[in-house]
Amino acid sequence: MKDSIYSGMMVDVPGNRIFPGEITVSGGVIDNIREIPEKQASDQYIIPGLVDAHVHIESSMVLPSRFAQMAVTHGTVATVSDPHEIANVLGMKGVEFMIRNGKMVPFKFFFGAPSCVPATPFETSGAALSPEDIEKLLKRPDVKYLAEMMNFPGVLAREKQVMDKIRAAKKYNKPVDGHAPGLKGDQAKKYIQAGITTDHECFQPEEALDKLRAGMTVQIREGSAAKNFDTLIHLLDSYPENIMFCSDDKHPHDLVEGHMNSLVKRALKYGYDLITALKPCTMNPVKHYNLEVGLLQKNDPADFIIIDHPEKFNVLQTVIDGSVVARNGKSFMEAGDDNAPNRFVKPNLKIESLQVKAVKEKIRVIDAFDGELVTGDSRLKALIREGMVVSDTSRDILKIVVVNRYKNSKPAIGFIRNMGLKKGAMASTVAHDSHNIIAVGTSDDCIFRAIDMIAEEMGGVAYCNSTEKMIIPLPVAGIMSTQSVKDMARAYVKIDRLVKKNGSTLKAPFMTLSFMALLVIPSLKISDKGLFDGNDFVFTTLFEE
Repeated sequence: MKDSIYSGMMVDVPGNRIFPGEITVSGGVIDNIREIPEKQASDQYIIPGLVDAHVHIESSMVLPSRFAQMAVTHGTVATVSDPHEIANVLGMKGVEFMIRNGKMVPFKFFFGAPSCVPATPFETSGAALSPEDIEKLLKRPDVKYLAEMMNFPGVLAREKQVMDKIRAAKKYNKPVDGHAPGLKGDQAKKYIQAGITTDHECFQPEEALDKLRAGMTVQIREGSAAKNFDTLIHLLDSYPENIMFCSDDKHPHDLVEGHMNSLVKRALKYGYDLITALKPCTMNPVKHYNLEVGLLQKNDPADFIIIDHPEKFNVLQTVIDGSVVARNGKSFMEAGDDNAPNRFVKPNLKIESLQVKAVKEKIRVIDAFDGELVTGDSRLKALIREGMVVSDTSRDILKIVVVNRYKNSKPAIGFIRNMGLKKGAMASTVAHDSHNIIAVGTSDDCIFRAIDMIAEEMGGVAYCNSTEKMIIPLPVAGIMSTQSVKDMARAYVKIDRLVKKNGSTLKAPFMTLSFMALLVIPSLKISDKGLFDGNDFVFTTLFEE
């Protein structure tokens, strides 16, 4: 293979310097780097390839190979990926599917072993991963870490199964990702002392500082639903070596617009110099997870991107292992085709099973917050019609339903505020973490029809009212499509606009809905088994006691 030579302003993040230089790439590796007179260097900047430090590829609703096609156009060369979502549907088979599909493209997917499948014992998932399964995964050189330990109560209580999984990670010298929203003080210290090294769930500076001071690395998250960048970015002032950038969950239309490059741009606008802005998505994740990703050093893998200038940060080329995989917004990757594994039992649902008999006047209501995964817990007067509690669009209190997709059982029913719908219902099988069917709507009839649309396709996202309906099928585990990111983005934007036209004011209504069954995030949530108090980690009742 002929050597390739690139010149420009070299951004040496580990060396903390920028200089005019020339690199020679041979056999996928940086063979040589030399400093040259500035007048001889090309008018461009060469920087290490970008890394997303924590992402669930499944939330983009496309296959890993499809995700990679779009990500490289934004300068991303690698992701630290938690296949937790598909594992909750398909178990080991799902994890192996993600790894296999990721290897079909020249992109650097670094998958973890999902630590919490099922996420809690308070929901029905399609599979379970035992400590033995986790150890089997961690033995693999291509599995880089123990993925987010969401069962923080189990860590604090030093439960055997939880600690067995952490011990397996330590045995193979692999880091353990955390997930402990709101945990501070002595409890945070105890959680960290168990061996947890990161957390991406901090939503207040005080909480993040507490964890940083205790030795944890904080991942600043900016995804489609949870947006913590502006709140936490100033932590970079004092902890530049202990901050990483991540997306966590990125819907397809947002991925079309940008990825980690958008976070670097925002950090630059906050006044950070280029090297400081790059550390959280280059050097820090590479060193923390021991990733085989180049940092623009001699003998490193030739993983780098070329930008026009830091002020514009337009990605001109993306290079992985010496091969140009994207240029000027065009990807040269061919996505890997694969089968579409799934696990879905069509629910035997009747519209009468969605009714709620009024027992008392007041009910507990989930408060959804735009751009947050945490929810509130309100006690409000119910709207009662003919002895039944019904949706109240005048106060934006709507019925929310979770239906088990793995076996037939009675649906769980609650009420939620701030979804904003004035007409119709929306439903989805993208419902963290077990991915049962979750639906919210203004009437039982619309909710029933939206669920039925999902059941017919055995997974997807759907909206319907009396005159309109739309569904995006998700044949892969009920959470992903085989389509391209751009095709999915077009469909997603269309259904998103339909929901917003019918009243929702949320930035990402389907993403927000998907987290209403995420029991490990406070305060009030709902699973297929019932209404759940995420503070006390117990089931609760709909009617105020």
